[in-house]
Amino acid sequence: MPSDPNYFEFFEVAQSSLYCLSARYPQHHYFNWHQHARAQLLYAVQGSMLVETHRGKWIVPAQHGVWLSPQMPHAISMLNEVHMRSIFISPELNIQFEQAICVIKISALLRELIFASSEIHEPYTANTREDRINLLLLDELQQMPKLPFFLPWPTQSHLRHLCQKVLDQPHHLLRIEDISQQLNMSKITFQRHFQKQTGLSFGRWRQQARLLLALERLTQGEKILSIALDLGFSSQSAFSASFKQYFGISPSACFATNTRI
Repeated sequence: MPSDPNYFEFFEVAQSSLYCLSARYPQHHYFNWHQHARAQLLYAVQGSMLVETHRGKWIVPAQHGVWLSPQMPHAISMLNEVHMRSIFISPELNIQFEQAICVIKISALLRELIFASSEIHEPYTANTREDRINLLLLDELQQMPKLPFFLPWPTQSHLRHLCQKVLDQPHHLLRIEDISQQLNMSKITFQRHFQKQTGLSFGRWRQQARLLLALERLTQGEKILSIALDLGFSSQSAFSASFKQYFGISPSACFATNTRI
């Protein structure tokens, strides 16, 4: 189900320098490619999202957010039913992140500040309660750790096709020898091109892709064993070890549900 990104134009021109919107979207709802004049924090209160830019793909699980700098072209897919808070931040506030886009964990304090901000509907002045809530929100936002829920995407068409094939058939472990032969290049040339395009070796990229696919499926409530075997891991324990090494938590402890909406 597509949606018109122009729906957000009202919030782009709101008098307040920070405006928080609450919304629900069904599974498979899709926002086509668009960009905002303001910076944006998308917070998944419940459900999970896939955010795409020309640099790659980001998985945003429940109780996480994604930071988007101003004028960042992106598209959004709802992987399941999503209850979201969208925070639009004027460039004049000069909020800076090292990355133009990144996924962050939402702390308990930041979550409560976002909920409080979403109840502010009228323009406010400096040194009011509303102003202090939003200033603290921005301060807490910039303290949040950045998480590796990102899959870089190459620009060359033949490598993009290869990466899409990995996502479509993650259980099929393509050999570099076969790939390089199909692309009419040597193993060394293929590895050099892939590293230059993505910043990762092909083996590392493939492993990261499988783990992010697992993350996506975990957010939809699938069983760990089923995910592990479908994605080509030899066992649930092997999958869990790789998952914990990359994300820092076990699959079973991945998402503590917060029922407040």
